[in-house]
Parts: sequence; structure tokens; C-alpha cells
Amino acid sequence: MPQLEVGILFANEIRFRLNGRFTCLENGRSYSGSCRILRNREGYCLIQAARQENVSLPITFQAENSEISDFDLTDVVIGIDFHWERKENQKFKGALKIIDEGKHLTAINILPLEEYLLSVISSEMSATSSLEFLKAHAVISRSWLLAQLYKSSHLTKAYSSCQESPEEYIRWYDREDHAHFDVCADDHCQRYQGISKAYTPAVQKALEATRGEVLTYAGEICDARFSKCCGGVTERFENTWEPVVHPYLDRVYDAADPTDCSDLRDEQAARQWILSSPPVFCNTDDQEILSQILHDYDQETRHFFRWQVRYTRQELSELVHRKLGIDFGEIQEILPIERGVSGRLIRVKIIGTKKSLIIGKELLIRKAFSETHLYSSAFIVDTKGDEIIFHGAGWGHGVGLCQIGAAVMGARGYDYQTILQHYFKGCKLVKLYE
Repeated sequence: MPQLEVGILFANEIRFRLNGRFTCLENGRSYSGSCRILRNREGYCLIQAARQENVSLPITFQAENSEISDFDLTDVVIGIDFHWERKENQKFKGALKIIDEGKHLTAINILPLEEYLLSVISSEMSATSSLEFLKAHAVISRSWLLAQLYKSSHLTKAYSSCQESPEEYIRWYDREDHAHFDVCADDHCQRYQGISKAYTPAVQKALEATRGEVLTYAGEICDARFSKCCGGVTERFENTWEPVVHPYLDRVYDAADPTDCSDLRDEQAARQWILSSPPVFCNTDDQEILSQILHDYDQETRHFFRWQVRYTRQELSELVHRKLGIDFGEIQEILPIERGVSGRLIRVKIIGTKKSLIIGKELLIRKAFSETHLYSSAFIVDTKGDEIIFHGAGWGHGVGLCQIGAAVMGARGYDYQTILQHYFKGCKLVKLYE
């Protein structure tokens, strides 16, 4: 079973406490609590950037008995740059490694893959969902992770996620920020909040029932993506990230009825779809199901299947200038240039009094038109006097499994194999290890 290095906290200072006996791998000494080699503040160890005193980085603390030992980190930021961003104190099993990445210090948790997944399933949702949904999520989380490890180990050329010209600024966000660890602990990768989240018997059972299982396509482990709510139709991988076609990450109409909707790449069809309320799995206001999958801070987002955001023209112009660092002057028009198969905008043209530019892909678009992120890039824009109104559909990039839709399927009695086949067409379940 692989060992993972998970980037947890990125800050100018790291405060932590060792609960139990730990060995420092760099000097072989044993420590606990607030190690004397480090600055002590309120019972915690403290390492500050450019001021480590008698500590040389990197430094790694390995639990001498992982069954009874853990460590605390303070002020861990979750939901980075999203509207629910906040800080939490969190607790972790495994080893703690602290490195200096130049612009900040980074706290890394090293632990076995299955222990990581136990937290991911409990961190991505409230973990009281149906057992079959939890099984499905265990499989895709494991598959995604192993696919990322494989991708990182087989990169043969420099990775570029930006294409820029005088007419266009196209950027996507994926793996480029994680050169010194395998995955991060936030929504950029998968939510991982250590043992701070309560593990339920159902989560344990789901992991045991699917231990070692992954999705494969044509003999390779699937890069199994997921988002909160697809809005009724899932998106293609290549429309969101690098231009690589994964046949199993394609358009899926999120309903049991095979009747499909129109081609949402067409502007008129996209408008009708976004302003409609289709009978799809993820179109639910069942509070019992939503409370099972959404954490308290996620439930602060009440309207995500269909949503609306309003700005004055001045507010939007100032916002886009601030977020993109480009002065468009007063924004006159926002033109859809290209939509994906779910109706999500891949490229959009901003026309201003000083400058006009096409931007993409979906996450850059979402960042440009919000203080944090728009819920998705599946939106249309209307104007009413001085007001600019965004009407949107879904929450997230929409690629792969739709968490709300899959939770509804699980509540309706679908087994996890059927849930996986619904969202990942043509994939096979394979057991890699016991």
C-alpha cells in the first residue's frame, strides 16, 4: 500500500503539538509535546519562516506508535479562496514533515493510502450518507489519487497550464502547485482534514468493502474526478483541464430516464437549460439527503442547482480588474465564445472601454467574476439597466461523479457499481490489493 505525502498547511509560521512519542528522522532523537528544540508558545511548538533558531529544515517527526500517537496543527485554512474559507485546528495520524518552500513553510502529513481515504470520505461529506454512495466515493477517491501518483511519476516534459496571447488568456488549475508533496488537503485536490472529522461505522465499512478497488479504463487507472453538483449534465475533462481526452469523463445526463437534453454547446439551448429545472438526480431539496453529504459550512450554500449573482456595472468592472490584474475599463459586455457539453463556459470574451480579451478555462472564469469563485461556469448573463445578472447552474467543475446526484442515487437504492457505471461509462472495477 503506498505511503502519501499530503500538503496540509502553507504559512509563515507552523504551530503544532506532538501527542505521544515521536522520533525526529533527521537526528534520531525522541520528542513529545512542545519539543524543547523548538520555540514554545501556549504548549505548542512553533517554527517561523526565516527564523527557525536551532531547527534546520526539512524536519520530520515519525510517531513511534501510530496507534496511540497523533499531532495537532493550528490555524489550518480550509476552502482556500472559496466563499466558505476559514481556519480550523486539526489533528492527524502518521508523520509530520515541515519544509521551507521559499514563499512559505509547508506542513506535510505522511501516512498510508487507506488511512488517508478514511479521512477524505469523512471530510468531503458529513459521512452519514448511504453505504452505497460512500462505497462509490471510496473507489473514485482511491482511483483519482493513484492516477495522480502515476501521472506525477511519468511526467517527461515541463508541465504548462497557461496559454497567453494578445487576444486570449487561457489557464487551467491542476497539479502544478504540488512539486514537493503528492496532493494537498483542500478542494484543489480532495478534502482531507485528518482525524478531526468524526469517522462513522459506515465510512469504515465502505472502505473495508472496497479495499484496493479502483476504476480502470483500457487497462489504466481512471483519473476519476468529482464535483459537488453537476447541474444536470456532466462536463468533459479536456474542457476543464489539459487537452487530454478521457473517454470515461464525458457528457452524462444525470437521470435514470435515458431521455437526453439538447446540445448545450448551442447558446440558445444553454440558456433554456440554465433557466429550467429538469428532473435530474442532483435537482433535490431533500434536506435529509443534503445534510448527509454537506458539512455545516457547505450548507451555507443554499442555492446551487440553479443560482443567481448580481452586480452593478461598476462593481463588476472593479472586481474583474482586481481579480485578473487587467484593466478593462468599464465592462460593456460579456460574450460567450465557447461552451462545453454541460453548458459550462470554456471561453468568454470580456469587452471593456479600455480592453477586450477572451479568458478561460472554467475556473479562471469563475475566479474572474467573483470575490471567491462563482459556483460554476455554466451561466448566462443578462443586463437590466445598470445591473449585470449571472444566472447559473451547478456547483463545481461538473466533471465525473456528481456528489449530490450520487447521494440521491444511493438514497434511492442504487448499488455502488451502478452509481459508478452511471458517471464513468465503460469503466471496470479492479482490485489492486487486499
